[in-house]
Amino acid sequence: QVQLIESGGGLVQAGGSLRLSCPASGGTFSNYVMGWFRHAPGKNRESVAGIDWTGGRTYYAEFVKGRFTISRDNAKNTGYLQLNSLKPEDTAVYYCATSMYYSVYLTSADFRSWGQGTQVYVYS
Repeated sequence: QVQLIESGGGLVQAGGSLRLSCPASGGTFSNYVMGWFRHAPGKNRESVAGIDWTGGRTYYAEFVKGRFTISRDNAKNTGYLQLNSLKPEDTAVYYCATSMYYSVYLTSADFRSWGQGTQVYVYS
């Protein structure tokens, strides 16, 4: 299993942007599907986006479509999540995770390796 460390979170005004990074180590990153999740206080953890092994297929939660973009650079063993047009309700800890499988129906239970999370706080 790979080790993941997210970065790029921070404090941003509504309408602003952030780019989250997720470098992987200890394994072959291209062997894994990558997903991003978020967990806000008082809410359940929710899936945000996912990307297959080569970056050819992606899926997004409805609440981020058109605003967030998931990508990966296998040569750099790194995944990314570009967050644009941020809203206060996007405030959460964001996690990247890896899975051996790709499906638009993946849940958190399908992901085995997780990072420690990076905090995103959006103020109005």
